[in-house]
Amino acid sequence: MEHDEASCQAPPEGPFLCINNCGFFGSAATMNMCSKCHKDLMLKQDHAQLSASTIGSIMNGSSTSNQNEPFVTASVDVQVSLAEPKIISVQASPMVSEGSSEVKPKDRPRRCNSCNKRVGLMGFDCRCGNIFCAIHRYSDKHNCPFDYRTSAQDAIAKANPIVKAEKLDKI
Repeated sequence: MEHDEASCQAPPEGPFLCINNCGFFGSAATMNMCSKCHKDLMLKQDHAQLSASTIGSIMNGSSTSNQNEPFVTASVDVQVSLAEPKIISVQASPMVSEGSSEVKPKDRPRRCNSCNKRVGLMGFDCRCGNIFCAIHRYSDKHNCPFDYRTSAQDAIAKANPIVKAEKLDKI
């Protein structure tokens, strides 16, 4: 009655920490890593496989749009080196540019120009350039300085040009 020791082994007692030393507990199903580290590892592997296949397809000259075309394969030795990010430190200069001297004020709540009531999104823009509430939206309610009469006359003049017929010679 011999028993194989490998098949009868019990799982290790108690939880164990992730092999990446992130502070979380790992499991044998995730290669002794926590779920976050295992997920990151899988994403890195998938990204590496995808980039390798993309580089391979580019080098082979294949295209995804037309698979029926024959193509010639050639072995090309390509050395891909990981680019290390360079840290560039920028020190603040004592000179201040004109663009940065203008500080935009925070968006204050929109208010009626007459009664100072908050209007929010329902504010009415007048032709005089101010914002008014529902009560003061009409020009006669807020003493609007905009000259509606001359603007209407100008609009009519532009829409209806003067038409003069040429003078005819009398026979």
